[in-house]
Amino acid sequence: METVIFLLFAALTLGSALVVVGHKNPIYSTLSLVVTLFSVAVMFVLLGAPFVGALQILIYTGAILVLFLFVIMLLNVTREEAAVSTQKVQTAAALLGALVFGGMLALLFWNARRPLDPLTADFVSMKTLARNLFADYLLPFEMVGLLLLVAVIGATVAARRPPQIPDEFVQSGFEPRVELHPDPEEP
Repeated sequence: METVIFLLFAALTLGSALVVVGHKNPIYSTLSLVVTLFSVAVMFVLLGAPFVGALQILIYTGAILVLFLFVIMLLNVTREEAAVSTQKVQTAAALLGALVFGGMLALLFWNARRPLDPLTADFVSMKTLARNLFADYLLPFEMVGLLLLVAVIGATVAARRPPQIPDEFVQSGFEPRVELHPDPEEP
């Protein structure tokens, strides 16, 4: 029964991931990403890592996707218009990237045929995870946090629009004077 549930959530993960990259509406793509990340969390629980599954739901499904939706709403991203690419270089690069990805995936499956060492209780314990995260990988952990902060600030700055000038001022020939650094000696 556990295998059937795992396969069900694996299929749900793949299906919703395809919707994430294939849908033209960014809000629907983000909501499909919620389903994808929740399904991955269920698979973590089924594989014997309930803490990682809980982190998946709390951090990614809870916090990061709320951030994604906030940025999408803030930038007022609308549905993307379907544009047919006529550039041969772009098409060739996409095909080359797909071939490289397929080759790497095939290599991964080829190497996965070997039996794995069984997981020990020490390898999956919270103490080991905390030690690795906050000792060995502290700098990358902090860099990711800083990167997310910069992304939020950048999205906020990009979303700012210049103030709109009322039509009666535009028709009268009024031109606003904007000075970034006013001269202190000028009255």
